Amino acid sequence: MKILVVGGGGREHAVIKKLKQSSANPAIYCCPGNGGISKDAVCVPVKATDIEGVVQCAKERQVDLVVVTPDDPLVLGMVDALQQAGIRAFGPNKAAALIEGSKVFSKDLMKKYNIPTAKYEVFDDPAAALAYIEKENTYPTVIKADGLALGKGVVIAATPEEAKDAVSSIMEDKIFGASGNQIVVEEFLTGPEVSVLAFTDAHVVAPMVSSMDHKRAYDGDKGPNTGGMGTIAPNPHYTEALAERCMREIFVPTIEAMNQEGRPFKGCLYFGLMLTKDGPKVIEYNCRFGDPETQVVLPLLKTDLLDIMNAVIDERLAELAIEWETGAAACVCIASGGYPKKYQTGYEITGLDANGGLPGATVYHAGTRFADGKFVNAGGRVLGVTARGETLDEALAKSYAAVERIHFQDMHYRRDIGRK
Repeated sequence: MKILVVGGGGREHAVIKKLKQSSANPAIYCCPGNGGISKDAVCVPVKATDIEGVVQCAKERQVDLVVVTPDDPLVLGMVDALQQAGIRAFGPNKAAALIEGSKVFSKDLMKKYNIPTAKYEVFDDPAAALAYIEKENTYPTVIKADGLALGKGVVIAATPEEAKDAVSSIMEDKIFGASGNQIVVEEFLTGPEVSVLAFTDAHVVAPMVSSMDHKRAYDGDKGPNTGGMGTIAPNPHYTEALAERCMREIFVPTIEAMNQEGRPFKGCLYFGLMLTKDGPKVIEYNCRFGDPETQVVLPLLKTDLLDIMNAVIDERLAELAIEWETGAAACVCIASGGYPKKYQTGYEITGLDANGGLPGATVYHAGTRFADGKFVNAGGRVLGVTARGETLDEALAKSYAAVERIHFQDMHYRRDIGRK
């Protein structure tokens, strides 16, 4: 059995480590991978967005399955290209991936099918957007670029000046390129946030253990938004009653809506939820495993991930009883100093063993390179350090104990993951 995983971050490392536990004992390749992934898979220097290159790589190595995890290649249609080449692939096709590829599409979908979400308007003209923001005059207000923006295309503007700057930088300065041709302006929701990843074969929705991400760069939820500084699972705010309500009001209706639109979704669908005083509402959808949520959720999965992926592709998820470990998991992300803004790379990472791991925790490599027998930082988020425990406190204690043994120049991490 040969599997090719597309991507090169901590999420991909988590997927690879879980696939390695499969009873099928697969040989795993990764395009392009990273320093830590190279210890668990054969890395091939093909970019995650190079559709032709990935198809070629899969053909040359005669792989049985390609797992496409990042948003960009999914939205570009990599799964379609693989299927056309007769290669089995896990992930939504281009038509279904639009649920993340366009904020305008996803908001309009929710409005059309009565899926609870924040009140919003769509604009392709900056002056009209600003006039609407001025008329509404409620702050904070949320401004989102329509297309993909590396998870950074959302601005929460606390003042009219910040709103004006956001509209101008997204729509006029094009800081996110064509992703900012249209924007969504929506009301600011309050309440605990919950991330729920779900396997779906377009018929059945199988939610994973809930999680809580920590987006802000610094302790106390201060500083700029990042791709995620740490996660815990399960989310303490997400009760069984809420889970049932979300299934009834959000998860199943979303899958049915996508089928109605002729865009059946097969793969992993991410629901970003806000538990408001009026009930759970959707903040965003992602068409793939969340990052870093995957690094805290997959360690709790008992069922063979490969079996689940095959069941999704073959539309027989109903036949599978997916089991989860009891207890909790915590992931603390270690970033380069200055992330998410300017940061230096190339610093040696000490404290890891020869395989880039540590006893007592699982170390997922997000932005590392392995050169001359040592790991160096090679990105903004560098490592995700995950531990499991009977309780959340135990998982956090183990995770932080491992983090404290790792060092590189200017490294930064939050010290309050899971504390709120």
